[in-house]
Amino acid sequence: MKEIDMMDINNIEPDKLKNTCKELIMSDNGYTFIFDEYGNTSAIQVNLHGNAIQDNSYTNKGSAFDEKERVCLGLSGSIPPSIKTLELQVKNGHDIVDKKTSDIEKFIYVRSLFDKNATLAHALIASDIRKFMAIVYTPTVGLACQHFSAIFRQGSGLHFYPGNINQAEEILSRFKDNDIRVAVVTDNQGILGIGDQGAGGLAICIGKLMLYTQGAGIAPWHCLPISLDVGTDNQNLLNDEKYLGWHHKRLVGDEYMVFVTKFVKAFKKVFPNALCQWEDFSKQNAFTVRDKHLDELISFNDDIQGTGAVTLAGIISAMKVKDESLKDQVYLIHGAGAGGVGIGEQIEAALIQEGMSEKDARARIFTLDSRGIVTTAREIEPYKVKFAKDPGALAWLKTPEDGSLVNVITHAKVTILIGTSGQSGCFTKEVVDAVMKNTDRPVIFPLSNPTANAEAIPKDIYEWTDGRALVATGSPFAPVSHGGKEYRIGQCNNVFIFPGVGLGVIASGSRKVPPSFFTAAAYAAAGHVSDADLKNGTLFPPVEDLQCVSLSVAKAVGRVAIQEGLSRKCSFSEFDHKNDRERLAEAIEKMCWRPVYLPLIK
Repeated sequence: MKEIDMMDINNIEPDKLKNTCKELIMSDNGYTFIFDEYGNTSAIQVNLHGNAIQDNSYTNKGSAFDEKERVCLGLSGSIPPSIKTLELQVKNGHDIVDKKTSDIEKFIYVRSLFDKNATLAHALIASDIRKFMAIVYTPTVGLACQHFSAIFRQGSGLHFYPGNINQAEEILSRFKDNDIRVAVVTDNQGILGIGDQGAGGLAICIGKLMLYTQGAGIAPWHCLPISLDVGTDNQNLLNDEKYLGWHHKRLVGDEYMVFVTKFVKAFKKVFPNALCQWEDFSKQNAFTVRDKHLDELISFNDDIQGTGAVTLAGIISAMKVKDESLKDQVYLIHGAGAGGVGIGEQIEAALIQEGMSEKDARARIFTLDSRGIVTTAREIEPYKVKFAKDPGALAWLKTPEDGSLVNVITHAKVTILIGTSGQSGCFTKEVVDAVMKNTDRPVIFPLSNPTANAEAIPKDIYEWTDGRALVATGSPFAPVSHGGKEYRIGQCNNVFIFPGVGLGVIASGSRKVPPSFFTAAAYAAAGHVSDADLKNGTLFPPVEDLQCVSLSVAKAVGRVAIQEGLSRKCSFSEFDHKNDRERLAEAIEKMCWRPVYLPLIK
């Protein structure tokens, strides 16, 4: 839809206006979103006046309001006379950020800017996605979680706790007019390798949703961060009188599940078509909540499935370099938490897709936790059982000591080593040498976040393997020089997966999020690694390609939704036609919001 001038649209007759705009979402907040035929926001009708326009993050343009807008919206005299374009505002934002000396201060600035002017904040992030992704998400977001109460400025998103969970439906309904399309929901327990952060976990949800906007073009008003504050077992927080969360030990067992179920029922009733992404649930709860509500909500767990898919994408790229198949490899995942087991699930799904039986696929996947190799001979959490080994079937596994990292690598002939343990430096030279004995091009992924928790640093791995290793990390690392070559370190970051999966689900109207979506997403993301990068052993595209990767992932997910008959928008029998797939691809391209100032209609 062509851009509509603010003055012109006020003169359009009502009947013609209906034909011009696909949909108007009315709001009690003083503004109305006007959507085009693809569901993209084309303008904002405002019932606000004067400073109220500037106080709203979605309608504020700061110094960019032009003369007509200043007169029509009652802003004359409220803003200095010089009009600055969005481009100049972005340049000024860079200057401010660059003068700040600490990462947490940079985070506070960008987040405060978002709360004041959402369009400008996203334009600033998009202007240098590599620079700002490290501020609004990994690794700085971990600090934001830890300092949440101290840096709190204003409410962002929703906090449910035992005192208000019975009013969840009413509270969620406040956002109904925003046409919520995706919510990121956390219980705050398993944050980024730093564990239970109580109410501070909401910073993760906020960061993830900013990346949904950057990667998939889901407008910020369609995004909702939610904290399920069931208490905290972090005694430092409970002892801190400044802590803003619910000052109680965590709910467990039936109390916990009843709380989550109340939220699920309310969310489904208020937002039946919205995607719910579970985030940073810890260990068994991550799997229990995901599986229990799989058919009730359009939902997935990013720590399990997004981590699994992006790791698989890196392995697929490594197979292109090695010129081998997934079936040729033996996999060892050091760290059997939600992310580690999720990686195992995704590798298993890919191996089965390549023609292996479930039994044979699982036989090639080993997991280790803090007690060594995970086996059926000891008591383990239910979610670990899938990849637990029968010690009787492994002749080399006679004592607990035989289940150590190096021993498993040696006897199982491991060729791909993945770290999700959070144990800094545990991938020693001895460990890497053991993998080198099994393959000429070992695949080593130290994925633990934040950077200080990485199982090894890339520079050491390249030196120990004389540049033969294929390396990817969870946190960003600077390029490494070795043997006269410079290696860009690919970041195995879920951001290459979850925004595209979300967009594909929304665009296709899928009623659920099956494992096949993540396999498709992994192959789509791997397809964006250039031949030049593969030749140099780099396994992921640069983060600057995020938007292109996300659109490819969305289209791949949408195609699978069509093939599996999961979409609610078209009849299944007609969806296999080429023109239908092309229409879906067109819709995905055109429904993406871009951070530019929208016309404001009085």
